[in-house]
Amino acid sequence: MNMTKAERLHVLYLPRWYPHRYDPMPGLFIERHGISVLPHCDISVLYVHADERKLGPVYETVHAGEEALPVIRIYYRRYAGGFQPLNMLVNAWRFVRSHHKGMHEIRKLYGQPGMIHVHVLTRHGLIALWQKIFRKTPYVITEHWTRYLPATNSFRGFFRRHLTSIVARHASAIMPVTANLRDAMISCGLKNSNYRIIPNVVDVQMFSPAGERRQENKTRIIHVSCFDDDQKNISGITRVIRRLSGERQDFTVDMIGEGIHFKSLLKYAEEQGIKDSFASYHGLKENEELAGLMKAADFMIMFSRYENLPVVILESYACGVPVISTDVGGISEHMNEELGLLIPPDDEEALYGAISRMLDRHRSYDKQKIRQYAVNHFSQEVIGRQLYGVYESVMKS
Repeated sequence: MNMTKAERLHVLYLPRWYPHRYDPMPGLFIERHGISVLPHCDISVLYVHADERKLGPVYETVHAGEEALPVIRIYYRRYAGGFQPLNMLVNAWRFVRSHHKGMHEIRKLYGQPGMIHVHVLTRHGLIALWQKIFRKTPYVITEHWTRYLPATNSFRGFFRRHLTSIVARHASAIMPVTANLRDAMISCGLKNSNYRIIPNVVDVQMFSPAGERRQENKTRIIHVSCFDDDQKNISGITRVIRRLSGERQDFTVDMIGEGIHFKSLLKYAEEQGIKDSFASYHGLKENEELAGLMKAADFMIMFSRYENLPVVILESYACGVPVISTDVGGISEHMNEELGLLIPPDDEEALYGAISRMLDRHRSYDKQKIRQYAVNHFSQEVIGRQLYGVYESVMKS
């Protein structure tokens, strides 16, 4: 499929996660991918949301307001009858019907897409495969999900695995955010001859080193996560902070985020005697507020049991802040001695030692080198060029 130079490619994003009326946070990294490639092509987004709270008509179409990308959101009422197989069948139909309605709106407002970019398999990949079969529209896939990783072992079910393998095989390219995720997907049987590694995007203007900082008596540590203790192991961080606080009092920890275990972890911090004295729990922070807290930090800690490549680590780099992290997922692909320290997962002794060393040595890190790594690898300009390079090669093939 060839394009003339006068044409500008229109790429339709089909994301599994995207900001919506109930939560502005899901899929922000997907939105940032789209923004990064805007200088090179046109992007539109079709997001379908199963709405358990919806009353009135089954389907509701919402056009984007003042957003960075043009978005059509379709909310459909989730069916919840008494018979589970019927629920699944009705909701699957409503999911497909919502995409049919959304595609009609996209074509009416923005024209027929020249390419579809699926973010996160599997159902959205089936929509894209349908468009490829009947409209000859090629599609590419970006994958962010940890379900393929051996640590989670959650990519199960014969039909899911079989359908996902079909979608993967017919994609023009698959772009996981790390090589580790690529290898995990291939080991799950998701074969494709055109895997490309393209990381997430960081806003390196918003996340940047602080100017002159006043001298503080205590070193500031930061942790940012979704407060899912099964994955992020915040209880382990809590125990290490408690132990460290018995030996030295020259630090404080800013705990940022909220999630399913937030209340229980807050209670645990109180029981361990570190809440407010050594650890401050700020709840969810985003954009400038989050950037401000990162800029004020001396280093970041992550103690996850499994990951791909957390955006918050990349944002920390952009602020010139070194990171202590467990060696899980694709984190080691973007970690070296100039950026921070890697430790084994679930090893509280290793975390204790790493924090102790970092408390004594964090000033020896070159903030500008850390910052430059982020600019060179994760800025909008860099990722936008990489994405468009894949789009361009697909359209020329």
